[in-house]
Parts: sequence; structure tokens; C-alpha cells
Amino acid sequence: MDLTQRPRRLRSSDILRKMVRETRVDKASLVYPMFITEGSNIKEEIPSMPGQFRWSVDRMGEKLESLCKAGVPAVMFFGIPDHKDEKGSGAYASDGIVQKALCEARFEFPDLYRIADVCMCEYTSHGHCGILCKHDVDNDKTLEYLARIAVSQVQAGADMVAPSDMMDGRVRAIREALDRQNFKNTPIMSYAVKFASAYYGPFRDAADSAPQFGNRKTYQMDYHNRRESLKEAVLDVEEGADIIMVKPAMTYGDLIWQVKEATNVPVAAYSVSGEYSMIKTTAAAGFIDEEAIMCETAVSAFRAGTDIYMTYFAEELANCIDRGVIG
Repeated sequence: MDLTQRPRRLRSSDILRKMVRETRVDKASLVYPMFITEGSNIKEEIPSMPGQFRWSVDRMGEKLESLCKAGVPAVMFFGIPDHKDEKGSGAYASDGIVQKALCEARFEFPDLYRIADVCMCEYTSHGHCGILCKHDVDNDKTLEYLARIAVSQVQAGADMVAPSDMMDGRVRAIREALDRQNFKNTPIMSYAVKFASAYYGPFRDAADSAPQFGNRKTYQMDYHNRRESLKEAVLDVEEGADIIMVKPAMTYGDLIWQVKEATNVPVAAYSVSGEYSMIKTTAAAGFIDEEAIMCETAVSAFRAGTDIYMTYFAEELANCIDRGVIG
């Protein structure tokens, strides 16, 4: 058979396959989401997320040191407070749980890049992401509180803030508040394309953040919509977002790609708790190869256009990169 074009030629050896690889995965792109809880001497496994833990500030250094040794450069902190109230005051308190974690991490691990999630659901007694007006979240009133949270976190040691609340106008409110406090160089990573997803279930268990009534579909996006996601991304860039996030990652590769094409900023993807737990539990049952699926899932996000990958598998992926399993 006379074949001029033979694509298999470039698959003939491991060295050549890596040489012509189109998608590269780098440890510099990894971010590890971490749950910090009040109390002391706590390392508590999260039942719905095997291998993930709630850490007290005095013990979180165990995980941070392990991440640093693996070469994971960044962590995003989520707080689990002892006290919750209608206004989520623990989110912006100077001695709040995330603020304490940021301060400790800045002192003990100065080379670790610290990202703070800006939201209220973990801190409100009702579990919603803002200030309530009867049974609805008051968008405009919430903006003031989100700005206070972001400023408090940066004062405590956050290198970047990441608003995840999905209120309209929150990026502008945070940007203006940070600038007024002379934090003009602090970047904002906006959860701009965040869908009302069933994949968040284990996170709500981990952070004790499930809403006490209703759901979040009036502010998180309908997963049927594509154009709306591009609208949200462009609006947030106009308001001052430096990085745009798509969440979840696994089933939204089409939108990662389209957001990348529509904006002129880096794109992050959050491989969320449900994605992690599906891989862990299915592998534990012996139905899949955990490492192989973990790597393939990560590469799919990077292939779609991800610049920054937030994942509970960050340390394992870093080790796979060192071993040449992916990269």
C-alpha cells in the first residue's frame, strides 16, 4: 500500500511521542484547595473526599510542607469557622480562620503563593453566599461585605483573592476596595463561569456550607448556557478581573476553550470535589486506574486551554510530572 501520510510514525517511541506532544502540563500551573478549621491539633478526614482533610492552623504546616516539597507552588484557603451568623462576620474578621491561616502561612512558608476564596456561604448561618432579604440574596448589599472580606484577607497575607459568590458587580467592588487600601497590585481571580452544579456536593460536606433552604440557582449559572458564560467572563474582565475561572472543569472543557478565545486574560479551571470523589471512590472499588484517570482528566483541562489548574490531586500530579507520567 502506497501511503505518503502515516500519522503513526510520530507515535513509534515514547521519546518521540513526548517530543511532539501538543499539550504540556507544568507544576507551576497547579493550585491546591485546602480546608482550614478552628481548633487545635486537628487533621480530620473528610468522609466524602477520601484522602482530603480539614486542618487546624497549628497542623496545616504538615500539608503545606509536603506540597512545597512536591513543587506545588500555590494553595487556596477555605475556612470552616466555629461561629456563623446572618452576615457571615467570620469571613471578614481580622482574626477569622482564613485570616489566621494566611498569616501563619506567610510566616512559615513565605515562598508559597497564597490565594483566598472570597465568599460567605461557609460563614453564614443560612448557608447562602450573601446577605439575605427575606429568602433572596440581596446582590447589591452583599457587595460591600465581599469587598470587606477581600481587604481583610489581603491584609492578613493573601497574594490573590478569588471571589466565588457570583454576585453581579463584585469584581468591580473588590477592585475598588483593594485599590483604596493601596493593594493595587493584588490580582483578582474571578469565579466568573461558575455553574449551579451537582459536582459540588462533597465540598459542601467538607466546608459545612450547604444552604439551609432553597438552592443557589438564582446566582450560580444554568449549566445549559454557553453564551451566558462568555458574557459573565467578559463583564468580569471589564470590571478588573485578572484571571477568569471556569468551574467545574471536567464537563466544561468546551467553555474553557471558548472563554480562552473570548478574553485576553489567563483562564483557570477548578477540578471540583465531585470530580475528585468520583475518581477516588471508583478507583477504590477497583474499576479504574486512579493515577491514569487523574492524569487524563488533568490533561483534558489543559488541552481545552487551562492556564491554572486547581485540583485536590495537585500533589499527586506534581509527582507524576516528576516521574514523566505526564508533562
